[in-house]
Amino acid sequence: MADEPLLAYGARIVGDDARTRIVIDFDRAPSFSVHYIANPERVIIDLPATAFGFPAKDLEARGLFKDIRYGTMDEDSARIVLTAIKPVNIGLARVQADEGGKGHRLVLEAEMTDKAKFAELVKAQSWSDPTTPQTTSAIPSAEQPQGGDLVIAVDAGHGGIDTGAVGVDTKTQEKDVTLAFAKAFADRLNRETGIRAFLTRKDDTFLSLSERVEIARQNHANLFVSMHADTLKQKDIRGATVYTISDKASDKLAADLADRENLSDQIAGKTVTAEPPEVADILLDLTRRETQAFSISMAESVLSSFKDQVGTINNPHRHAGFRVLQAPDVPSILLELGFLSNKDDEKLLLDDTWRTKMADLLTEAVKRYHSALVANGG
Repeated sequence: MADEPLLAYGARIVGDDARTRIVIDFDRAPSFSVHYIANPERVIIDLPATAFGFPAKDLEARGLFKDIRYGTMDEDSARIVLTAIKPVNIGLARVQADEGGKGHRLVLEAEMTDKAKFAELVKAQSWSDPTTPQTTSAIPSAEQPQGGDLVIAVDAGHGGIDTGAVGVDTKTQEKDVTLAFAKAFADRLNRETGIRAFLTRKDDTFLSLSERVEIARQNHANLFVSMHADTLKQKDIRGATVYTISDKASDKLAADLADRENLSDQIAGKTVTAEPPEVADILLDLTRRETQAFSISMAESVLSSFKDQVGTINNPHRHAGFRVLQAPDVPSILLELGFLSNKDDEKLLLDDTWRTKMADLLTEAVKRYHSALVANGG
């Protein structure tokens, strides 16, 4: 079991687009490792388990960096991801004692470099450092389903370093909203005879998109439901939406959402190996042949349960190429519970009573879907 997490209690960033300095205050000396990832250029700082206790505004991106993320990777590790506006090099990375005796600080000094030198940094590095997170340890051991049970993977979108969207009023993070809904939904499902639900993540842990799919498959899921609460530039749009997978998006909103959700791994600083086009096509063909009809059936069942009970956007069943829905043998839907960019939706998303109502309605949708399967010999 890991020791008590480090506490990062302060942070500051200064500099311009030629040189930028980041200082993070810890309660004790942290071990750390620095790595580089291309496309786009990012600097990864891996740490042991860390609680980040400073205000987000204290480490807002500036200077050489256009985006800064930090958070949990698994129970033993945390990560800071610095996305650069141009190729960078960490010229100095050191831990030094605080002069006032309050702990230690991590000092990072980034400087601009050129693409060739950045490529050399990527090529020359080793990822064998002890602090490099082993995220596969987050995959629970597979459980054999009890005979005849409908097994449902309830997937709380985002988590750990990947915070997701942020509420327009309360600044609540999407990862917290989705986990609360996922827990309520799974608990409600598990009160039903013949249904067994489990969570892909039970706490504030990062899971890659492929890990989410693999967790569902290892646990013999018959259905995968991924829960989200995104933001849109159009603040007046509100309501629930259900998405299924497709190689061609139904509309621009669906395409943009899929693009954002598919960036989850990149946000966390994971290198994503693209499947060769022919492999991706085979996966999509399998999905279409074996499970897409079931996915669509579940989506329609959800919307039927929502009718006159939950507000939905126009054309509430949409489709796009979501990587988290690509398991070839597990019917899958992505449910947008509402939009954190809309004040009215945000209030509902944070309301316990509404969360309970949604769990009840979604459970009814699952039961209707299951009954249709049984009636058709599935």
